[in-house]
Amino acid sequence: MIDAYDFGRIVIDGKAFTRDVIIFHDRVIDNWWRKEGHVLNREDIELVVKEKPEVLIVGTGKYGIMEVPAETGEYIRSKAIELIVEPTEKACKEYNNKISHDKKTVAALHLTC
Repeated sequence: MIDAYDFGRIVIDGKAFTRDVIIFHDRVIDNWWRKEGHVLNREDIELVVKEKPEVLIVGTGKYGIMEVPAETGEYIRSKAIELIVEPTEKACKEYNNKISHDKKTVAALHLTC
């Protein structure tokens, strides 16, 4: 569960992170880096797709700067994964809501801009 989020910092299950993260049901990958920092490309989420979640929530940053190109969204949906793209604060709330409804959910969150 995400306990708190603010620009550049997130607390997940009591542990603080200051780099972008991918949250799986059983682990957190911190220091998540994308090929193009503020663009989410297909190869940036291959690890997520291999996990076969029902839902992928993408946090685009405090101010929503990170982009999810149409082709990336189409790729994710082609794998039968529901895609939710929101600024990170709202994405955190969506994540907590989805996991409380027993959906296999992954969150990929950009923590700054």
